[in-house]
Amino acid sequence: MPSLRKLARGRQCEIRIPEVCNRDNDTVVLCHLPGAGMGGKRHDIHASLACSSCHDAVDHRTPVKIPSDTLSLYFHEGVIRTQQVWLDEGFL
Repeated sequence: MPSLRKLARGRQCEIRIPEVCNRDNDTVVLCHLPGAGMGGKRHDIHASLACSSCHDAVDHRTPVKIPSDTLSLYFHEGVIRTQQVWLDEGFL
């Protein structure tokens, strides 16, 4: 299986937080559950395609006026949409 992290570049953000998402495909990377980080043990299938703005909001690097449970919901919806992308393209 190819690296899902590498496949993330240039794609559409799947987290799509209203009034946060910058819709800039050039900034999209694979966003893992908060707390896992680059050295974490989370698998790439438990991650979402995310623009830099949504990624920063989910990881609490940028303050947003959105409750944590709502951010978590946006993230998990993004994971589901991302998994569907990988399934449709035959990567999962």
